[in-house]
Amino acid sequence: MVYQGNRITVTMLEDGIANMQYNAENESVNKFDTETNKQFAEVVNALEKADDIKGLIVTSSKGVFIAGADITEFVASFKQSEEEIKDWVININDAFNRFEDLPFPKVAAINGAALGGGCEMTLVCEYRVMSDKAIIGLPETQLGIFPGFGGTVRSTRVIGIDNALELIATGTPKKALDALKLGLVDATVAADDLQDAAVDLVKKCISGELDWQAKREEKLVPVKLNQLEQAMAFNSAKGMIFAKANPKQYPAPALAIAAIEKHVNLPRDKAIEVEAAGFAKAAKTPQAESLVGLFLSDQLVKKLAKQHSKKAHEINEAAVLGAGIMGGGIAYQAASKGLPIIMKDIKSEQLDLGMGEASKLLGKMVDRGKMTPAKMGETLSRIRPTLNYGDFAETDIVIEAVVENPNVKRAVLKEVEGLVKDDCILASNTSTISITFLAEALERPENFVGMHFFNPVNRMPLVEVIRGEKSSEEAISTTVALATKMGKVPVVVNDCPGFLVNRVLFPYFGAFDLLLKQGADFAHVDKVMEKFGWPMGPAYLIDVVGLDTGVHGAEVMAEGFPDRMKPDYKGAIELLYENKRLGQKNGVGFYKYEMDKRGKPKKVADEATYELLKTTTDSDKQTFEDQAIIDRTMLAFCNETVRCLEDNIVSTPSEADMAMIMGVGFPPFRGGPCRYIDQMGLDNYLALCEKYAYLGKAYEAPQKIRDMAAAGETFYATA
Repeated sequence: MVYQGNRITVTMLEDGIANMQYNAENESVNKFDTETNKQFAEVVNALEKADDIKGLIVTSSKGVFIAGADITEFVASFKQSEEEIKDWVININDAFNRFEDLPFPKVAAINGAALGGGCEMTLVCEYRVMSDKAIIGLPETQLGIFPGFGGTVRSTRVIGIDNALELIATGTPKKALDALKLGLVDATVAADDLQDAAVDLVKKCISGELDWQAKREEKLVPVKLNQLEQAMAFNSAKGMIFAKANPKQYPAPALAIAAIEKHVNLPRDKAIEVEAAGFAKAAKTPQAESLVGLFLSDQLVKKLAKQHSKKAHEINEAAVLGAGIMGGGIAYQAASKGLPIIMKDIKSEQLDLGMGEASKLLGKMVDRGKMTPAKMGETLSRIRPTLNYGDFAETDIVIEAVVENPNVKRAVLKEVEGLVKDDCILASNTSTISITFLAEALERPENFVGMHFFNPVNRMPLVEVIRGEKSSEEAISTTVALATKMGKVPVVVNDCPGFLVNRVLFPYFGAFDLLLKQGADFAHVDKVMEKFGWPMGPAYLIDVVGLDTGVHGAEVMAEGFPDRMKPDYKGAIELLYENKRLGQKNGVGFYKYEMDKRGKPKKVADEATYELLKTTTDSDKQTFEDQAIIDRTMLAFCNETVRCLEDNIVSTPSEADMAMIMGVGFPPFRGGPCRYIDQMGLDNYLALCEKYAYLGKAYEAPQKIRDMAAAGETFYATA
């Protein structure tokens, strides 16, 4: 035994070959946490003193090779000064460099995911052999940072500037064959043959059959491209990368490129100093704080979903009532995850529509090469369309997705309750109607919950699981388990008009309506909010949602929260709806819609909209600075999020933030409404509320904000 630790062990195999194995005790995956970094430095010390080692393989005892750094430690680490972060990273790099410089060849045997620091660990080896089931990559930019353990330095020298920039900027992991084509790994083999292949490579290095010193040398010296070739590589990459990621919103790729441009002509040690300085700069951006926080919130939400699922009934078959676009989308989602589902409607044309929706979505998978036609047929066979309830006797859960009308929903739910087994869960896909109210029609209200999918079902990750006053823990648990089984992220919320997401969204639409009434240009508001980071501005969003849906939802919300969601004027959304402008669904809303070459609706300006809006605009029209538009819309949005926390509609800021990002597209780089308030500073936010309080209750600071500001608290811990 060369070294024995609770994270890493080094043992001798045969013929002077050592096996350095990552095996974090009591952990599901290996990662570079503080203890692992400490032990890695100790391992390097031991290897430097060993005189009987001729070669070494790096392996993992886990299903994952190394998942990367321990992101839970980033929050505290990134609170340090830029100089302290740089020194921290350089200290870790010292061990990586010394490992690379050991006087014998090293081969990484990549059995599972080698991500971030895991990928960087493989790059300090001379050779890399990869299981055909593994993936490898540098996804740090998705956390608002970039590789800091030598990843930008070694990758540019191993796979070239252009390939390295693409790998780092997109953060997308590579499968084995793609990694082999890039030159990121040297061989791919079946998982069972991995260690033997790695040992064989080391033996070839020892025998002189492979020139391992030359492989190492290329990582120690500047990139071997002349200045013109370098300029072409960087210019090409910048065009591609900046077209996909706005550097003002997501600065990490731009900071990575800047660091690489500085260090490609430097030797390794000097280059790593440049990388460390750039890494520290990225780590201090608000985007890094938001995206790291978002990752941790995502982990918390998934952990809570597991806890909620503990009392779940087994789900072997589901059913959906209503076979429109939504019902078809739900059926597709269940079937694509291997769950048999019945799709019931009263009209055969609707069943055709629902099956057509599922077929269309599966067909796209086939067209993209992600599914075979045979697999598509197998998936479709899991959906059983029917016009009657004959097959409902053994169904474990029924999802009601009929028209958003409380009377229709209550009638349908009451009917189906009498036809299913006593422990079958009933779930309504309502977007606004009270679950407690709908449950009044049922004999077993404890078996009834809300299960709110977002449209399009196949693309939107969030599912709100709504607890009515009489919903049992078993019903909630089973519905959460179903959502997870369907590949969705469930967030459990308590019942109220609009639940969580729509309750927060409608004050945002209300703030938008008030801006238009006072003279703002809807197209300009859209541009400002898209620049802020929303995927689409409020006018475009309501067109996509449907103005009829918006007006109906607004009526429900006005009844539930008249103090801040019942305007004393007719807004632009209601006016356009009255003029039969429904948005994309009938080709005209705030914008007109024409089909582009790919058959997708494309918005174009419509002068008729401006003519109509003149009737709802104040005579003394105002002009608005961009920041005023942002402040007014975001105050209404964020205040209602906080009120949902106040009212215990949602339990944690993490769940609230994740729901807004996954449900309505809140800009991820801003971390969610609660983190947005934190980053603004609660005192500054409170002052903004006071500035706009004259506009109405929606803009007034919730008591929770006042209390937190007085106590010096934040939504997320600052240390």
